[in-house]
Amino acid sequence: NLRTLLFLVFLVIYILTQLGNLLILLTVWADPKLHARPMYILLGVLSFLDMWLSSVIVPRLILNFTPASKVIPFGGCVAQLFAFHFLGSTQCFLYTLMAYDRYLAICQPLRYPVLMNGRLCTILVAGAWGAGSIHGSIQATLTFRLPYCGPNQVDYFICDIPAVLRLACADTTVNELVTFVDIGVVAASCFVLILLSYANIVHAILKIRTADGRRRAFSTCGSHLTVVTVYYVPCIFIYLRAGSKSPLDGAVAVFYTVVTPLLNPLIYTLRNQEVKSALKRLSTG
Repeated sequence: NLRTLLFLVFLVIYILTQLGNLLILLTVWADPKLHARPMYILLGVLSFLDMWLSSVIVPRLILNFTPASKVIPFGGCVAQLFAFHFLGSTQCFLYTLMAYDRYLAICQPLRYPVLMNGRLCTILVAGAWGAGSIHGSIQATLTFRLPYCGPNQVDYFICDIPAVLRLACADTTVNELVTFVDIGVVAASCFVLILLSYANIVHAILKIRTADGRRRAFSTCGSHLTVVTVYYVPCIFIYLRAGSKSPLDGAVAVFYTVVTPLLNPLIYTLRNQEVKSALKRLSTG
């Protein structure tokens, strides 16, 4: 009965995640007021990444609650690990770009159209994808260059590095160190840049004399700040507990890989007035 319940819960989460992010993606693409602005181009890319990440993780997770074979081929495990780290790091870079975009819009409003235009936004997004693919390739190559022997049963809900390294028939100290440093550098550098952007944003907003002006300025950042918090808090928790085998780690990992992609479109539709207005225009034709 519990397996059936979990199967239905994760199936509903997956369907709602795909529909919610697809709705955001279509809204940004169809509304001329949104797809001409870098802020919403970045939001559309984030929705696409959330749909992809959910498709990499949740179907395999759902399979665990069915009588079907749970075997994942070696190539499938490689692909899942690469995609997980590629998409995760690309999201980190994208959150940083979104914070930088808000910094330019609030702190450099007169120069914003020059400093952040559609062409530059496309280049920055391409750079984020390129950097993410390099990060994913490094992690997958380092992990699967090791020899694996014997009955290999991954004690985790996905093929992630710590669970896979436990199956290696060789010393994994170097791999663990490089993985810890690489992921730490990517996550920490993005997080610091986001904090710097918001420190400047808060400083600029506090200089606004009217309460209404400060409220409108804060409202443009509220959705992104909420999404970043929901993403980074569980990531930091997992990273600081590297090597732990507690079931709590698996539950937290499920949250940021399964639940966060579901929450992102809800946060942006509930907290962003322009997205809500665009959805109304789209629904009324």
